[in-house]
Amino acid sequence: MVSKVNRDEVRRRIHTRIRKKLAGTAARPRLAVFRSIKHIYVQVIDDRTGTTLVSASSAEKGAGNGGNVDGAKAIGKLVAERAKEKGISSVVFDRGGFLYHGRVKALADAAREAGLQF
Repeated sequence: MVSKVNRDEVRRRIHTRIRKKLAGTAARPRLAVFRSIKHIYVQVIDDRTGTTLVSASSAEKGAGNGGNVDGAKAIGKLVAERAKEKGISSVVFDRGGFLYHGRVKALADAAREAGLQF
């Protein structure tokens, strides 16, 4: 019997492997990315307390289209600005099991350009 490959299952396995190696602290929280077909979501998380410090997504009103690279750049810039307002300048990047390519890379580059260090 041939088993089908479930892409989401594979991504979750990769994400679990990544999360074993990195965790966000109060000094350097985790910048977690999730992308769907239509939207892209990003959170800045302190894993020690289990709290989300900052978040941004293309699903917000007036945030733009998250289904393309330009939308991902806008969300990267937005999350960096919000993090700066909260006094966060350095983060650990968590690609969420997605390839560092396309929208995920565009979001990361835009966040770096806007002042976040990782």
